Amino acid sequence: MVERKYESFGRYPSAIPEDVIVAGWREEVINYADRLVTDKALPIGKMRSYGDSCLLDGGTYIDTTNLNRILSWDPENNILETEAGFTYEQALDFLVPRKKFMPVTPGTKYVTIAGAIANDVHGKNHHVDGTFGRHVISLELVRSDGEVLECSLEKNSELFKATIGGLGLTGIITKAKFFVKNFPTAFIYQESIKYDGLNEFFKLNEYSEKNFPYTVAWVDCTRQGKHMGRGIYIRGRNADSSSDIIPRKMPKESKKPFPFDYPFINESTVKLFNFAFYAKQLNKINKGVVHYNPFYYPLDTIIDWNKSYGKKGFFQYQFVIPYGNERSGFNDFFNIITKSKLSSFLTVMKTFGEIESPGMLSFPIRGINLAIDVRNMGKMTLDMLRELDSLVLHHGGRIYPAKDSRMSPEHFKQFYPNWKSFSEYIDPKLISDFWKRVTQV
Repeated sequence: MVERKYESFGRYPSAIPEDVIVAGWREEVINYADRLVTDKALPIGKMRSYGDSCLLDGGTYIDTTNLNRILSWDPENNILETEAGFTYEQALDFLVPRKKFMPVTPGTKYVTIAGAIANDVHGKNHHVDGTFGRHVISLELVRSDGEVLECSLEKNSELFKATIGGLGLTGIITKAKFFVKNFPTAFIYQESIKYDGLNEFFKLNEYSEKNFPYTVAWVDCTRQGKHMGRGIYIRGRNADSSSDIIPRKMPKESKKPFPFDYPFINESTVKLFNFAFYAKQLNKINKGVVHYNPFYYPLDTIIDWNKSYGKKGFFQYQFVIPYGNERSGFNDFFNIITKSKLSSFLTVMKTFGEIESPGMLSFPIRGINLAIDVRNMGKMTLDMLRELDSLVLHHGGRIYPAKDSRMSPEHFKQFYPNWKSFSEYIDPKLISDFWKRVTQV
């Protein structure tokens, strides 16, 4: 038994594996099944998932973070091939000086390429570019019987579709080839707009989604009445040196550790933070050019910021409600969250477009999605989240599996009715605490 306790980024729940196999090169993964000391295993990367999809208590972890090399680069066709453990941070260090960028990025760059595929990550540009899985050309998958498969839309296509968004259960990804995009400067032209409630958000979003490739809103979840859902809407596009004023010097990336491991997040601090964040922008709209780091990765500057919720951790609750149900759905949602007084200091709302992912279990559907961090207060928190589950289901939405650690099997199967079709492609040696929980195996 490994002495180290493994936690998801939400710090709840945790797991202690029986063994950890650290792969140093791709060939070492091929015969991993012969080295298992348990019947079941799970590949892991940087453990940045918020729920239990990256956990396997009592099983064997296959750690692929040392598979972190570039394998090929085709600048003319914007194609990069890397090993599974190569991170977004490493990719950007390579790409940005070459005026390129990742096609889709989540809110942190401390994730691996394999993790981005397994969770089919999305970003501020979903309405124009879809999920990361849409940009994956091919991947190499190692099955527990030692078979090494090249998977793409043309070759082993069904297994390819199952692996994208497949939560690491279809085999071990050892390498992937994917498209990147042009990125003329390291800066983003950004407009930051204060809005006073949900009605104004929907109007802003309708225009912004048509005219800007990047859109997101920070939401104050402590307000009720006509100010419910107020916040700051942020939209942007790649800065152009011919039309935008680009800073001459690249800003230094400053990283500071969170100073203590204590539940700093509570009703009082949340109210104070939300008030200050909204009030600090004095103008209705601010325009300017910002570096890509604060635009895409504002929380990466605070190392281990998840400690602010204390050792019991927190739940990141992320869901999407399809267009047509968004107004009534979000009114209902904010009513529950504000009355619970369990609001988060960082609530993010953005839109999903019509571009479908090839992934069988991919989360996005066209609509509006919201992610909220809620401190783990035991039964009080769990009861509220179960109420929200029913509300999301009622409005035709779904919950993001990569962020979940407590969804019921009944709700999971209703959110993802094709789960049985997906399960046909699961490797017989692979499983996670998430999959055991939602399918009751």
